Amino acid sequence: MKAGWQQSRLGDVCRFEKVQGIHSALPYVGLEHIESDTAQFLGTLEPTEVKSATFKFTSKHVLYGRLRPYLNKVLTPDFTGHCSTEIFPIAPGPKLQRGYLRYWLQAGETVQRINVTCTGARMPRADMNEVLNFDIPLPSLPEQHRIVAILDEAFTGVATARAHAEENLQNAHALFEGYLESLLRSTAWEWKTLGDLCDGVEYGSSAKSQKEGRVPVLRMGNIQDGKLDWGSLVYSDDEDEIAKYQLKYNDVLFNRTNSPELVGKTAIYKGEMPAIFAGYLIRIRRKEDLLDGDFLNYFLNSQIAHDELDPVVKTDIVRV
Repeated sequence: MKAGWQQSRLGDVCRFEKVQGIHSALPYVGLEHIESDTAQFLGTLEPTEVKSATFKFTSKHVLYGRLRPYLNKVLTPDFTGHCSTEIFPIAPGPKLQRGYLRYWLQAGETVQRINVTCTGARMPRADMNEVLNFDIPLPSLPEQHRIVAILDEAFTGVATARAHAEENLQNAHALFEGYLESLLRSTAWEWKTLGDLCDGVEYGSSAKSQKEGRVPVLRMGNIQDGKLDWGSLVYSDDEDEIAKYQLKYNDVLFNRTNSPELVGKTAIYKGEMPAIFAGYLIRIRRKEDLLDGDFLNYFLNSQIAHDELDPVVKTDIVRV
């Protein structure tokens, strides 16, 4: 801590404001609407009603996600709304600048300290009363504003660089896809049916999922651009379903229903976290000695497969 800075108990410079109720005419913030590490809002400003009680917040609050605090979900909203009760609205006092509190909560050391307070093995939640007893370094308000301005500028630069990197990645992906298409259309390769290279398919779980639980359940919306999107999840606690539908590394998931635009969406599981898959997806049980998982994923996402695909997956597949 720098010379001249004070140190204060967090609970002495801010407080939780948990105004609970049914707030139907306000935008809603759930944990899925806060991007990990970046404090970016991923939701909508449209008024949204949820069935359970929520906490009301304003643009003066810092929103802190206490469930699985290692996900580092913090938001400084610029609107009035309501949020999940897994998110605590924190009101900074007159000695604490809101942006400074946000960056302090996001700091790696703070995240580790908060994570240690967690209780619950399956659904770890921070002990927020214990967090209020943490010490926080407290420079003067002008110094806090200066620190926040520096960090805002730095993170804006990071966001810009990331956007450019993603654009370059998309361009590279387009070039790769064009090259892949030319390879797949090669007349020198032998063509086989998918049934020749697989031991069939397995339909996913039909058990009811929930907003919280032990293991994520991947659904149609979690397949995006040939990859799995882990941003919006539902969960299951059903031990039998988890045992039966637990995904294995390099499992290929295929969307089998809903609409012509969505049928055929495919992604490969890379062990990101334990998960099962829902009934509108199927797991392709490929013969591992004949068909590589990544190759299958590339093929099923190619234009050739999309051109040939029908709802019962009668497409051919190539093998080198």
